[in-house]
Amino acid sequence: MLHHKLIAGEQPGTYLVTGLVNEDDLLNIANQIARQKLAKGVAITDKHLAQQALQTLLQSREHEVFAMLFLDNQHRILAYEELFRCTLSSASVYPREVVKRALAINAAALMLVHNHPSGYPEPSRADIEITHRLQSALALVDIRPLDHLIVGTEGVMSLEERGHLQ
Repeated sequence: MLHHKLIAGEQPGTYLVTGLVNEDDLLNIANQIARQKLAKGVAITDKHLAQQALQTLLQSREHEVFAMLFLDNQHRILAYEELFRCTLSSASVYPREVVKRALAINAAALMLVHNHPSGYPEPSRADIEITHRLQSALALVDIRPLDHLIVGTEGVMSLEERGHLQ
């Protein structure tokens, strides 16, 4: 359900605002639309649209969040879940928990994503290391990580595009 001050427009992807909205309303509307784009059954046919939705959801968080977009073998979304919430400067991501959750959902592939509360999406050495650890753990159960996205207010950085996923 969309925000109570918003109705669908005549063309897909357009909306009409039915009353005054404040900044909090706008953020809530943006988050609701982003969650719809990441709803169960939606196929990820354009990685950049998924990146935009994930950036909308995570860029303004004051703490680091590590999330997963679980996909079936045709890259349709099975679930979006925020698995770990961390302090401002460190993330505790447990490969065992990621594998357990992916198996429970019956994922064939997934996208890893976390935010940098600083706003700057450049990967740290720890980001690259956890990507490799997760990739190795997931390979043991035939689950393919398609990408690891780092989200910030200044943009989204793809570790796959940087060559950190094999």
